[in-house]
Amino acid sequence: MRLRNTLVAATSAIALVLAVPVSANAADGVFRYTYRDGDSERRGELVDPRGEECVDVQGATAGSPAYAPANRTSAAAVAFLDFGCVGDGYRVLDPGDSAGRPLGFRSVLFS
Repeated sequence: MRLRNTLVAATSAIALVLAVPVSANAADGVFRYTYRDGDSERRGELVDPRGEECVDVQGATAGSPAYAPANRTSAAAVAFLDFGCVGDGYRVLDPGDSAGRPLGFRSVLFS
């Protein structure tokens, strides 16, 4: 009886470990930025963004990019001036780096 209970418990534990999704390519933390909404400034953030996936930042428009990024994630972030992370990487922000108002961007990619 003990052997069967032990076997059931071990099998259940293995099944549980295999069932839990793992986000190996996630950047833990928050990427913050500022954008214009009419005449006012707003703060945006990406929480635990996925790695190797381009993100067009909310609030950025064709006429007004987001600016003043602060990378408080565990991964490097490459900010791009254009949507879709196209063109050359505009600026690389290592974990903990910030850039001021002059850095305008519309999309970001985390490595």
